[in-house]
Amino acid sequence: MRTLLSVIFTSFVASAAEVYVNGVNVDGLANHTFEKVTVRLDERGNVQIDAPGYSIKKVSVPDANAAAEPQGSLTQQYFLVTEQNPRGAAEYDVDLFLNGKFLRTVKSGDEQVVKDITRELKPGRNVVIAQARKRYENPDKPKSQSRAHVMRVIIGEGRTTKDQVTIDKQVVTFTRTAADTNDVTQEFSFTTR
Repeated sequence: MRTLLSVIFTSFVASAAEVYVNGVNVDGLANHTFEKVTVRLDERGNVQIDAPGYSIKKVSVPDANAAAEPQGSLTQQYFLVTEQNPRGAAEYDVDLFLNGKFLRTVKSGDEQVVKDITRELKPGRNVVIAQARKRYENPDKPKSQSRAHVMRVIIGEGRTTKDQVTIDKQVVTFTRTAADTNDVTQEFSFTTR
């Protein structure tokens, strides 16, 4: 019996399972929680996650061996700024990824985020992916359905003066309103200076 278990365990470890969400391979996806999903193992031992309400989009990440990125340092300061008007009314959580790496999650009802992200950017082209998920506190009674109630994520060139940040040039603006009801993923690219 021990020999049989050893053979089964060894063969299972030797064949690495792949992970799929709604039929899309998501190997390498990290730091993400799916709620209200069904998880099953298929005939090949792959993990299949059926996630109603989630939209999965494969995004290509540039090859590290591709054309060399511009060298040098950035001459501008870049900030991530969020605004909710009024706070929590849009009922969206937004996951932000920068150049293929998880940056942070902005949750409905969070305090305003103002963060210097200059050190996290690279000279040249940068890619931001925003994944918004509608998160009703009470699905039977949304807080609002007004297009005037927004959650906005902005990345921009800016400057600080005492305790204030001024955005001089927006390079990413991602907006969801309380009237929006679908989950959405949007990709942005910009070139740093």
